[in-house]
Amino acid sequence: MDIKRTILWVVFPLSILMLWDSWTRSNGGPSLFSVTPPAQQAPASTTSAKSDASLPQTTVANTNTNPATSDVPVGAATAAKNGEIIVITTDLVKAEINTAGGELTRLELIKHKDAKDPTKNFVLLENAGTRIYTAQSGLIGGAFPNHKSLFTVRPGTRNLDQADKLQVVLDAEVNGVKLTKTYTFKKGEYEIDLKHEVRNTTDTAITPSVYVQIVRDDAKLDGDSMFYSTFSGPAIYSELEKFQKVSYEDIEKGKNPPAKLVEYGWIAMVQHYFVSAFLPEDKVSSELFTKKIDAHLYAVGAIMKLGTIAPAASLAQSGKIYAGPQESALLEKFATDFDLVKDYGWLTIIAKPIFGLMDYIYFVLGNWGWTIIVLTILIKLAFFPLSAASYRSMAKMKLVTPKMTAIRERHKNDPQKMNAAMMDLYKTEKINPLGGCLPILVQIPVFIALYWVLLASVEMRNAPWLGWIDDLSAPDTLFGVIPGINMPVGLLPILMAVSMFIQTKLNPTPPDPIQAKVMLFMPIAFSFMFFFFPSGLVLYWVVNNILSIGQQWAITKKSTLEKS
Repeated sequence: MDIKRTILWVVFPLSILMLWDSWTRSNGGPSLFSVTPPAQQAPASTTSAKSDASLPQTTVANTNTNPATSDVPVGAATAAKNGEIIVITTDLVKAEINTAGGELTRLELIKHKDAKDPTKNFVLLENAGTRIYTAQSGLIGGAFPNHKSLFTVRPGTRNLDQADKLQVVLDAEVNGVKLTKTYTFKKGEYEIDLKHEVRNTTDTAITPSVYVQIVRDDAKLDGDSMFYSTFSGPAIYSELEKFQKVSYEDIEKGKNPPAKLVEYGWIAMVQHYFVSAFLPEDKVSSELFTKKIDAHLYAVGAIMKLGTIAPAASLAQSGKIYAGPQESALLEKFATDFDLVKDYGWLTIIAKPIFGLMDYIYFVLGNWGWTIIVLTILIKLAFFPLSAASYRSMAKMKLVTPKMTAIRERHKNDPQKMNAAMMDLYKTEKINPLGGCLPILVQIPVFIALYWVLLASVEMRNAPWLGWIDDLSAPDTLFGVIPGINMPVGLLPILMAVSMFIQTKLNPTPPDPIQAKVMLFMPIAFSFMFFFFPSGLVLYWVVNNILSIGQQWAITKKSTLEKS
């Protein structure tokens, strides 16, 4: 079998499979390769009015301290009246805390702009209309203050200004149990310290547990593409079971992992480019859980036991929230293996070193567009021997294509004789029909890993290259958008199509006319797909194709001269 047919049957079906998988995920179906959440089109409902539907319940006994905390009794949690909105502004975030529940209900990232309206800040947390994405906390184990209680806020500064940190302190009391929440915002950080202090003013001992949960709807994110999909949903990390992504679909079907007590762990809500998470303080046993709260509304959280609090005594529990971009340096600083929330797919072991190299190149150049170009050149140089072997094999195949065509014509009615004659030709010309394919297959994992690096890196978001490319994470729209189908039309995808067409012409022409037509059609099909891809990805492929064309042309010309 000739090399062109081999490449055709490897690349083309794989491309169709990947396109089908992306289309399926974008329309709410499960992935063919991994578990991904369904993209629900229905709007998220508001929080259920049932008394304890949104409150976590401990399900794991802690044998080292006290028995498992009892579930919240029905009617123990009463919904708070409309509270006061406290607005906090730092150099990186603008946050809102509602005294009704003491919830972190809104968080804008000042350094990151909205994808549709660059005059606005990107909003990560929000609780408005059908959009629900908040951080809640409180006490369980009795009729104690929780995220449905009404808190009072202590006076204090609300703007960081020149200070290094500011605190927001909220108090609530239910049946003689007083809960004080303290949020600490720090300059230059997306981390928010969260402390819960419980004071028992009753005449009996209590055994409450502190919970922190991130609640979110499953509505489809703005900017999702039918041609590629990234994970969005809860994630849990523990030292024993490591990093686990949990799809909304699994939670809906009851297939989410059971709540487990861990000595160290964290919980998160992940989406493309951004993440929110909670990490309990060190050496505090935590019960990590995921759950469904209401229709299209889910939670991931942690429950920490405080132990027994005697009358007139108090105990405190601390932790920290991260709410911000998936920048590798910040993620690594926050918690162990927290950088795993940056979704590199199944080739993380290759993708992480690639991003490390990119980060170094960017440190030198200061521009992510030029960084992509330099990285592409370096990878091309690293695989130069393999590529050269592949192109030499293709060049030989191209030289003997007329002889192969003659054999096919001569033995078109006798496949056995045709295959035997082909094998004799390969031996005579010293050609390995797989010689051009195998070197390409070796490089595929690296190229897939690089694809995910460019797709997952928030550093590309709103990052300019030159001229009309002012956001490497967005499609190239130099020539506008076709109305009706919202198809962006840019220069880079057109260059991509031209480069692929040139490569097709440099390759051996398949003897089969149908195969030849399919190969000529592939640049058009791929270009249509790349019109919707982030311009950073298309830039990589254009540069890679141009380098490949130069290398292939030089080797083909050399082989032709040697043959003559």
